[in-house]
Amino acid sequence: MSITERDKKYVAGTYNRFPVEIASGSGSVVYDTAGKRYIDLGSGIGVTAFGIADPLWQQAVTRQIGLVQHMSNLYYTGPCVDLAEMLCTRTGMSKVFFSNSGAEANECAIKVARKYQAEHKGPECSTIVTLKNSFHGRTLTTLAATGQDHYHELFTPLTPGFLSVDPDFTELPDPDRVAAILIECIQGEGGVIPLPQDTVRRIADYAAAHDILLMVDEVQTGNGRTGALYAYMNYGIHPDVVSTAKGLAGGLPLGATLLSEKVSGTLGFGDHGSTFGGNPVSCAAALSVLSRIDDSLLASVREKGQYLMDSFMDAPGVESVSGMGLMIGIKCRRNAGDVVREALSKGVLCLTAKDRVRLLPALNIPMDILKEAVDILKECIAG
Repeated sequence: MSITERDKKYVAGTYNRFPVEIASGSGSVVYDTAGKRYIDLGSGIGVTAFGIADPLWQQAVTRQIGLVQHMSNLYYTGPCVDLAEMLCTRTGMSKVFFSNSGAEANECAIKVARKYQAEHKGPECSTIVTLKNSFHGRTLTTLAATGQDHYHELFTPLTPGFLSVDPDFTELPDPDRVAAILIECIQGEGGVIPLPQDTVRRIADYAAAHDILLMVDEVQTGNGRTGALYAYMNYGIHPDVVSTAKGLAGGLPLGATLLSEKVSGTLGFGDHGSTFGGNPVSCAAALSVLSRIDDSLLASVREKGQYLMDSFMDAPGVESVSGMGLMIGIKCRRNAGDVVREALSKGVLCLTAKDRVRLLPALNIPMDILKEAVDILKECIAG
C-alpha cells in the first residue's frame, strides 16, 4: 500500500491532508516524493522558525542527542536551565514552566491563575475570561477557554469556569469572580485579526484595577512571528503570565509558560508536572532559535511583513489584508480553500484561517523566494 493508503488505514482520521507527501527540503523550499518543488509559506503552522533542515538548528539538536536525549525532571539538565534563563532575561519574567505544546502551556497558565487567586481572593474567584473568536487549544479545558462554539460541539460538558466576551471588551465581567483574562493579541485561528491597541490597553487597565491576572497566549504569535519577540511587546503591556510554543523549538515539541514576579511563587512542589517538559533536546533546539531572534532579524520580519501587506492590499481578487509581521491573513473574493489548493498545484504551500488565506513563512525566508511565492499566490487569488 502507498503512504496515503496506509495513513488512512492506520492513522486516526483527524486531518484532511492534501494529497502530497513531503520528502525533503531546505530552508523555505521543500520537495515531495515525485521531486516537485514547493515554496513553504506555512512553516508547519508557524513552527519551523528558520525553515527546514536549518544547519545551526541541526547542529544544536544532534550535539545534544549525542550527550543525553532525555532525563526526568528529578534531575537538572543544562539546556533546560539555560533556556529558562534566556526567556526570563529577554522578557523580564521571573520563572518558566516547560511542557510539550501550546495547549499544555495554556493549561499551566490556567492552573497558575486559579491557584494564585484561591490563595489571594478565595476559591470562588476562579473564572477565566477569554474573548470570542479566540483559540487556546484542543484539550477539554483549553476548548472551554476557546471562544468559538463550533470547536465545542460533540465534546460537552467542557471544563466549567470560563466566560467568553466580545473582543472589543465593552461587556465587562463581574470582577469579584474573575481570576484572569486570557487573550491573544492577534486571533490567529480566528482569522488573523489583531486586537486594536485601545482594546488591549482597556483590558490591561481593567485587570490591573481589579487585581485580575493578565495572561497572553503567544503560542502562534510568539518567538519573533510579529516582528517583536512576543506580540504583547507591540502593545506596551506587561502580562502576569505568557504562554508560548510552536516556533520556540523550531520543529520539536516544546511549550513554555512564563511567570512574572507577581505569580512566580504560585506553583510549588507537586502542583504541576510534565514528563517531557524541558526535554534537553527540545531545549537545545529552542536555544538555537531564540538566540538568533535578535533586533536585526526582527527588523527583517517587519520589513517582509510590510512587503506582504503592500503586495496584497490592492491586488486583484483581494478584499482585505490583516495581520502583523510574518503572520498575514488575506480575505479573498474567491473561497480561501480553493485558493490554497490552486497554490499547492502551482508549488506554494499556504494555510487558511476561517475565510482567509493565512501566511506564516519562516522568519528568515529569502526575499527572492518570498517574491516568487507572492507572484504565484496573486495569480491564484485573482483567478
